[in-house]
Amino acid sequence: MHKHQLTHAIVGLCAVSTLLVGCGGHAAADYTPSTSNNTIDVVATTPIIADLAQHVAGDRAHVTSLMPPGSDPHSFEPGLRSVRNIANADIVFTNGLLLEQQSLLKTAAESRLEHVPLIALAEESPRHGAQLIPLVENIALDTVWLGMRIGGTGEQLGAQRTSGVRVQLTHLDGPGAAAAYVTSTFGVPEVLFNTRDGINRDDSTTLPVDAHTHVSWAFSAPGVYELTFNATLDTPSGMKDVGTQKITIAVGVDPHSATALANPTVVDGGHIDITADLDQQKILIRGDAPTGTNTSYDYDPDSTVIFVPSTVLQQIPGDPTFRFLGNAGDETYLLPQAVLGKHVHGEVDPHLWHSVKNTIAMVRVIQDELTNIDQAGRTYYRDQADAYVDELSRLDTWMRERINTIPSSRRHLVTTHDGYAYLGKEYDINVAGFVTPNPAIEPSPRDVIALTRTLENLHVPAVFLEPKLAGRAGVLSETAARLAVDVCTIRSDTLDEHVTNYIDLMRTNTTELVRCLANDNDKKGK
Repeated sequence: MHKHQLTHAIVGLCAVSTLLVGCGGHAAADYTPSTSNNTIDVVATTPIIADLAQHVAGDRAHVTSLMPPGSDPHSFEPGLRSVRNIANADIVFTNGLLLEQQSLLKTAAESRLEHVPLIALAEESPRHGAQLIPLVENIALDTVWLGMRIGGTGEQLGAQRTSGVRVQLTHLDGPGAAAAYVTSTFGVPEVLFNTRDGINRDDSTTLPVDAHTHVSWAFSAPGVYELTFNATLDTPSGMKDVGTQKITIAVGVDPHSATALANPTVVDGGHIDITADLDQQKILIRGDAPTGTNTSYDYDPDSTVIFVPSTVLQQIPGDPTFRFLGNAGDETYLLPQAVLGKHVHGEVDPHLWHSVKNTIAMVRVIQDELTNIDQAGRTYYRDQADAYVDELSRLDTWMRERINTIPSSRRHLVTTHDGYAYLGKEYDINVAGFVTPNPAIEPSPRDVIALTRTLENLHVPAVFLEPKLAGRAGVLSETAARLAVDVCTIRSDTLDEHVTNYIDLMRTNTTELVRCLANDNDKKGK
């Protein structure tokens, strides 16, 4: 069945998609084929992937990006237009590795016709030589870093790639209210659980299979809190129960004596996740081993206490968006998420495109998959891909030459977003740290000291913020000004009106790195 015979498919989507609020009378995507009615329709989730696909597809396809320029792949939610575009697609390309929101991936899986390929480029790229980097997270914190995780594959329960796991808070015993939330890049909280107004079905969050997220936790009074969670897996045959478990958290009190547990295991540092394990079908506490290493370790929740010290006590911010915690100025025990931003991810860094060699591998995957659905275009796609790979190879050489002009003693990258590991590894740049300015909650004095010492000890000449954050006043800009450190821009996940294609993205970032990190003489005229 060709895409131009799919008008009736939209009618069915209205009945099954929870994302739609209504359906219009025009099912076709908004485009005019550039060659003939046999032009294939390619859908890509992000502008970067769409640009790569267009270079390979050329005139044999129309390429649509679901996300508009400037949007954040980590938070973009699909709407009616996305569903229509996917329903008319002959092939759908995603980044994968949990870069995109689960809701977008689920929409892509459910809205396309059954025979239409859904290709995760980052996950397929190793077959053409891409090198993936595991996510290694910084656990150098004064307190425990408490997140949430989905473990296991869930195959025996019928889990699929787009399945979600709903984790719900069902009961709380404790001396006060408890809340959990994530904070967006601009400091706006999204509440996951909040017992201040009672407990209901809204006190829940849904995560993809094999994902985890960073969470801020707030407790209104000192004492022992027992939080009971239930997890259920969404499968094609219905919801499957994963398990129910009580988690004990000691806030501002002695964790050894304040609970009824005999000789409890106390977790007071490192990266720890409340984990719904699909294969074991139970909820447990998974994280760093008691030795303090990065070795994964499972703690028995029935004999474990998570400790939140009194040092996290602070006033509730004046921003009205934090009213769910209580009145401005009141005190709360706040265990903050370790990174700023609603950031659900898996075990592998999904930002492959910051290595041009990895991008070349993604281009070859696109070539393979377009050829699979359009055999008549085999030679055309090969020639298109070869020409683009030549361009990318020249870009890679140029980047190496330019970055090598930065003295190694100044080749340190401090950013606001932990998405540049591939850039650092591929081009010999030391990713010295992540700066995450939060306009809602001021960094602690210790945070400011740590930032200051990093910039001073490494003699960092500049820090890098994404364009939307670069002009914002805050502790980072004040610290940078005090130390005569430049604030420069770097782009990560998307294109915009100033940088409209992938090659421009990489050239712009390279030019800014050289301009800001090279010595004073090199910076002039660049």
